[in-house]
Amino acid sequence: MNLDQKGMKKRSITVAYFFENIGRNHDIKLRRLNRVDEQKRRVTERELHRPGLALAGFTNLFTYRRVQILGNTETRFLNSFDEDGRRKAFEHLVRFKVPCIILTSTNKLNPELLDMATEAGVPVYATRHSSTKAMYLITDFLDDQFSLHQQYHGSMVDVCGVGVLLTGKSGLGKSEIALDLIERGHGLVADDVVVIRRKGESLILNARRNDIIDHFMEIRGLGVVDVKANFGIRAIRDIKDVQVVVELLEWNRESDYERLGLDMKAIKILGVDVPLVQLPIFPGKNIAVIIEVVALNFLLKHYSNYVAAEALTERIRTIIDKEKMTDDES
Repeated sequence: MNLDQKGMKKRSITVAYFFENIGRNHDIKLRRLNRVDEQKRRVTERELHRPGLALAGFTNLFTYRRVQILGNTETRFLNSFDEDGRRKAFEHLVRFKVPCIILTSTNKLNPELLDMATEAGVPVYATRHSSTKAMYLITDFLDDQFSLHQQYHGSMVDVCGVGVLLTGKSGLGKSEIALDLIERGHGLVADDVVVIRRKGESLILNARRNDIIDHFMEIRGLGVVDVKANFGIRAIRDIKDVQVVVELLEWNRESDYERLGLDMKAIKILGVDVPLVQLPIFPGKNIAVIIEVVALNFLLKHYSNYVAAEALTERIRTIIDKEKMTDDES
């Protein structure tokens, strides 16, 4: 099984999309200060820029493709000039095709400068947040928009608070096992199509559902099941970290399966190593219960650094050492 497919990234988003969506999942509200065609401006980078040097006239290294933040320092710098000086300083900024300008800490832009931005087609917004907080929230939003992502075939379930990704060949019963786990009180994140994202250089992978499939499941022989309608809001999750991958395998007598659990396996997803457990499937085997134990074992190792196989090995070694000492003494 190869889950380490090359991830995809958005190349850009329109400023219109940026303005309409940033406030949905982030505690920031932008107020529009002018009317321009926001569809014509695009954001292509997650980083932000405070254009102090550009306003001062040094534009050799001006990263104009980034969202421009004007805080207390920049606005007071502009206000320190007379009207002609302000226009010349602001011209250094708007003559480039910047995506948009955001004024923080409820700072204001002189009417003549706002007119210059409008003539240049540059959207201008304002927020009550300080520059530090606004930049943190905006960067987090852009991080999510430009994150590495990929779609995978499988089921994603929240089991005992642990994000478990079920994978394997089609027809092995991933959806049925996920449904069994839901009936036992666990939560469904996604079925059939799992969207996984990696933000920036973080080692945390977030799994989400496909918005079209939503929380519907297809069960062979039964048809489509609406998990939210059947089991209620407690049975679904919007997002969950991918912490363990469980690969379902067809039972094969000739294969050598893990017996002790000393050899911990891992698999790469978007460049991140994730613990891997391979479970052979055969009639009568209660996979849902085993997956619950997989999740509990993960929690034991994560919070207590306890591995049952290592504890058993240490116990056996201690008994053997005691027997050797007894034999030597006799």
